[in-house]
Amino acid sequence: MAKYDYDLFVIGGGSGGVRAARVAASLGKRVGIAEEYRFGGTCVIRGCVPKKLYVYASQFPEHFEDAAGYGWSVPPARFDWRRLVANKDREIARLEGLYRKGVEGAGGEAFATRAVLIDAHTIRLEGENRTITADQILIATGGRPNPHAALPGHEHCIFSNEAFDLPELPKAIVIAGGGYIAVEFANIFHGLGVQTTLTYRGKEILGRFDMDVRRALHKTMEEKGIRILCHEIFTAIDKRSDGRLDAHLQGGEVLTVDQVMLALGRIPNTEDLGLEAAGVERGRTGEIIVDDFSRTNVANIWAIGDVTNRVQLTPVAIHEAMCFVETAFKNNPTRPDHDCVPTAVFSQPEIGTVGLSEDDAAKRFAKLEIYRASFRPMRYTLSGRQEKMLMKLVVDAETRRVVGAHVLGPDAGEMAQLLGISLKARLTKDDFDRTMAVHPTAAEELVTMYKPSYLVVNGERVE
Repeated sequence: MAKYDYDLFVIGGGSGGVRAARVAASLGKRVGIAEEYRFGGTCVIRGCVPKKLYVYASQFPEHFEDAAGYGWSVPPARFDWRRLVANKDREIARLEGLYRKGVEGAGGEAFATRAVLIDAHTIRLEGENRTITADQILIATGGRPNPHAALPGHEHCIFSNEAFDLPELPKAIVIAGGGYIAVEFANIFHGLGVQTTLTYRGKEILGRFDMDVRRALHKTMEEKGIRILCHEIFTAIDKRSDGRLDAHLQGGEVLTVDQVMLALGRIPNTEDLGLEAAGVERGRTGEIIVDDFSRTNVANIWAIGDVTNRVQLTPVAIHEAMCFVETAFKNNPTRPDHDCVPTAVFSQPEIGTVGLSEDDAAKRFAKLEIYRASFRPMRYTLSGRQEKMLMKLVVDAETRRVVGAHVLGPDAGEMAQLLGISLKARLTKDDFDRTMAVHPTAAEELVTMYKPSYLVVNGERVE
């Protein structure tokens, strides 16, 4: 008779948790997984997937404008916010079903309930009013928006979760934050016809990205009509008698809008999980502390994804899940590889990036070669749109290895995925130069920049 009810029990049904449960079950392990809200987690239900659908929706006004240059006469367009929300809901419901079906199809059991640790091997399924036991436990409960509770009037604000399901599209919105969530939603709302303002306490949006890309996106967003206020924060949010909101800024300006959205970082979902009862240690922001193999200080309890506050990206959580299965069930200890992770910001224009920014590379390498090109994409030549594309390669001059690649423009995210392979393989600029260009494409610029735009020597730019 088995000592435990399950070989593995997963708490959290997002991308990482579901992947771990499904793969472990396919190995013949007795697997259970509990999700208290909806299977699919942040990415599928209230993150990447609905966001990308809304990005597509917000791009159509520019597509309609550009069509005229190619001979198309497009009648005046009308947008139906409620139809977009309903269509999004239908797609998310379909995906949610697939996530749960994947676990059950592999032989695992899925529970729609909150799960709480009683001790290192015992879990209480709240919705079923019973306890179960497991040999190995994996926590993959993700994170949520920081409520910024110290802000007076924060209760009047919305977050990324609510932005997808507003009962009506606001006429004006102000968004606080300078990260990818704030920037993406600023572009979404603006594209849908909302008067949009973005406030950020830092000197430039999108910290940790390459500065050239940050500045170019900032400039383009403002040219589109998005107001960006850097070095600025909210001091209070007041609700008016007419239902609108007054957002008070530190500089003294008051913005009257229909919605205030806070995108000021995310915090791990670790409250009331029974971590103390099980003896699991947490860090300063509530994150679960893990070693290089995603194991907590309790030998049989593991954690992956945003709840560990390492690299908060869905593909990273999935990668960590696969490494966990190798380590826990295949006798093949495998560390998640968090180096050189490609990523995209689905702004308009979008950003694709992998590797080091110029500033970060300058701290590691004595001499850099910087290859940089800015040009108008071919797709805009007949439409008359003046929007520029930016491509940049950061090269270690000693080894000639490409250590950073950054793209701003149409399909930048798609390029970043392929660039990720090149940089992960530690290819050199000579390898790029030997690669034949695909013409006519914007991406060909990545293999046709033969002369450095400038050098960076000991952190200083040299023309």
